[in-house]
Amino acid sequence: MIGASRVGRDGRLALGFEIRGSRTILSRCRYTLPLQVMAPMAIDDSAAVVSILNPTGGLVGGDALEIEVDVGPGAHACLTTPSATKVYRADSVAAAQRVRLRVAAGARLEWVPDHTIPFAGAAFRQVLGADVEEGGVLVVVDAFAAGRVARGEAWRFALLDSTLSVRDRRGFVLQDRFVLREGGPRGLGVTEGRSYFATVVVVADAGLAAFVERVAAVGDIDADVGGGLLARRGAVVRCVAADTPALTRAVDAVWTAARGELLGVGHLALRKS
Repeated sequence: MIGASRVGRDGRLALGFEIRGSRTILSRCRYTLPLQVMAPMAIDDSAAVVSILNPTGGLVGGDALEIEVDVGPGAHACLTTPSATKVYRADSVAAAQRVRLRVAAGARLEWVPDHTIPFAGAAFRQVLGADVEEGGVLVVVDAFAAGRVARGEAWRFALLDSTLSVRDRRGFVLQDRFVLREGGPRGLGVTEGRSYFATVVVVADAGLAAFVERVAAVGDIDADVGGGLLARRGAVVRCVAADTPALTRAVDAVWTAARGELLGVGHLALRKS
């Protein structure tokens, strides 16, 4: 009797960025489906902007994706996605994504994908780890919807497990994890009744206090945003919102504050429409 084959696909993506003259270029790119990248965007910005694409339309149970990004000394990269990531119902094994980011001395990396949408019955595990050298700057956005809210599927996923950690040569700068299971959160507060939520983590050696002050002054975005300094080298911001436009405005405002205070550059419009 022949055993059933494993459900799901393995996708691998490895990107390397380096500085050439005054520009950052994508110097290394290897991938296997269901992961690939679009050509770097021609945007008037110091960053090389690359969009990560899953041409299959989303993740299914058993999919296992691995992404590695290395940004060399002095280079500036921005990684995003063309749209939200959909996670479909899983009958058995969860879909999984493991991301490893490496930021060299003097390098800058912005990890700003659109939010993840776990469908009813979906199971998704994500582990995102970053290593940041002295003088490096990292901006990470980790955003989720509670499901297909407009279809009445909020909090009906089977599992949503997200781990985010950042290290430097002295050890951990941040370790953050949440695990949500079918039926949704039941504790006091949690997402304050909102169905969209995001964490923004920044790591830098200067400008952090100004960044947190600027986040505290964010207004007129129809979302709740709060942030604070980490014990060293970093800050974390939480955002909760009632719908996708409000979440997008909140994350964009925090990201713009990080770009201004930590990277010394202006707002970046990714033009995804």
